[in-house]
Amino acid sequence: MISFTRMGRFASIAVIAGSVMLGAVSAKAQDVPAEHLQAAREAISALGVTDRFDAILPNIVDRLAAQLIQAYPNLQDVISAKVEEEALKLAARRADLEREAAVVYANAFTAAELNEISAFYGSETGKKLLKDGPIATRELLKAADIWTAGIARDLEQQANASLLAVVQPEQPAAEAAQP
Repeated sequence: MISFTRMGRFASIAVIAGSVMLGAVSAKAQDVPAEHLQAAREAISALGVTDRFDAILPNIVDRLAAQLIQAYPNLQDVISAKVEEEALKLAARRADLEREAAVVYANAFTAAELNEISAFYGSETGKKLLKDGPIATRELLKAADIWTAGIARDLEQQANASLLAVVQPEQPAAEAAQP
């Protein structure tokens, strides 16, 4: 199979090739002014929204190589080399995804909004929000779960006490009249 060092090198080459091709491909974007697309690209870069897609091609390479090696185990080295060679040819298509992402963001936000997004998420505070925001959200969800359980418990206790106050006064009055 492909070694991790080769995959790391492959991923780096794919990202670089995609970045280089981005400029050439972006001129053909769907009726979006160039300045607007540039603002979208900067916002996407500041947000890192397409970073998670960097692993798509290497994952496909691993899956295909493993599948072919399982079918032809005696050709492991040849399969690994050929799959990687063909994948490198496709790496430039990563720019298509970047272009599509820029068009999506350009259609969703104005150029001014995209510039504001870039400015904020490019700042230290914005970078901190991107880094620590998911942790804060996870902790908030835990706190909300604890709060919900406490509210449910208290509501049940108070509703039961209120109902007992309505139901039980009739019983002591009837018991007092009997002796």
